[in-house]
Parts: sequence; C-alpha cells; structure tokens
Amino acid sequence: MSKLVQTPETRHRIYFQDCDMLGHLNNARYFDYFLNAREDHSATHYQLNMGELAREQSAAWVITKHHISYLKPARQGTEVRICSQVIHFDNSGLVLEMQMRSDDGQRLLALLWSEMAFVTTPAGTRTDHSNALMDLLDDLDVDGVNYDPDGFDERVKEVRQQLKKLRKEAGVGE
Repeated sequence: MSKLVQTPETRHRIYFQDCDMLGHLNNARYFDYFLNAREDHSATHYQLNMGELAREQSAAWVITKHHISYLKPARQGTEVRICSQVIHFDNSGLVLEMQMRSDDGQRLLALLWSEMAFVTTPAGTRTDHSNALMDLLDDLDVDGVNYDPDGFDERVKEVRQQLKKLRKEAGVGE
C-alpha cells in the first residue's frame, strides 16, 4: 500500500458572500472553509465519508474545542491554500491542525486546532476508536509536530518562523 498523504492541501477562492465590509473573510467563515477542506481531504485522500462512517460505526467525531489565530486577512477574490493534518490522537479523541496560507503558500493567514471526541450516536457518550481507526490515525499522525494542549501560541510562532525561513532561502521579501 502506498503511503497516505499526512498533510493534504487544497486551494479555495475567497467568495464575496463570505466577507465582511472590508473585503476580508468573516471570522466565523474561517471555520467553514477549514472544516469543508478537511472533509474534502478525508474523502479524496483517505476514502472516508464521515456520514457513512457514523452510520457504520454508530459513532462520530464531535468538536469539543477550537483554538484559532487570525494573522493576516484572507481577502475577497483571492485564492488561499488550506492544509490539514492530525497532530495528536488517543483512544477516543484527536486534534487536527489546519492552516490557511496565501496562494503561494509562503504566508500563514490563519491557524486552527480543532479538538474532537469520538462519541456514540445518538447517545453522544465518548467511545474508543476501532482498531482500524487507530491504525489509520497512527498512519496519519504527523511526526514533526509536538502537540502540547497549552502550546497553541508556540505552534503559531513556530509555523510563522518556518515560513519566514523558507521565504528568506527563496529570496522572497517580507
């Protein structure tokens, strides 16, 4: 079996209807863009349909917490890159990191951590991942990110520094 893409990426256009009066993506809409991108990533790269998974296992992931940092505006009419990755998981939960970057991929516009619990349906009680899901999560968990529940701001700083270094090496100005 070929290695799964741990950090899939897609491009999205910022639509007028999703923007505020300044032409910036509305803060609440970032969540829609991020979560829609992750759903696309899961379907395309892992052949996971979240609705089917919920029906088959009588369980689904629900978001318990978001951490988001808005760094630069995503402007109406521009293209952005959205990447997503699993940065932590345990028997009954996971943490996704999603980044929105400029079209060239060199500037971080926003970073989101979504903490999720795996719960039974319809009761909503926490349950363990199946062995197959644990194997999948193990394959998808990104090694290069050291997850610390209190380390969100440090992670934002780290990603920004990585991108700054890449821009400098490429000779791209600030």
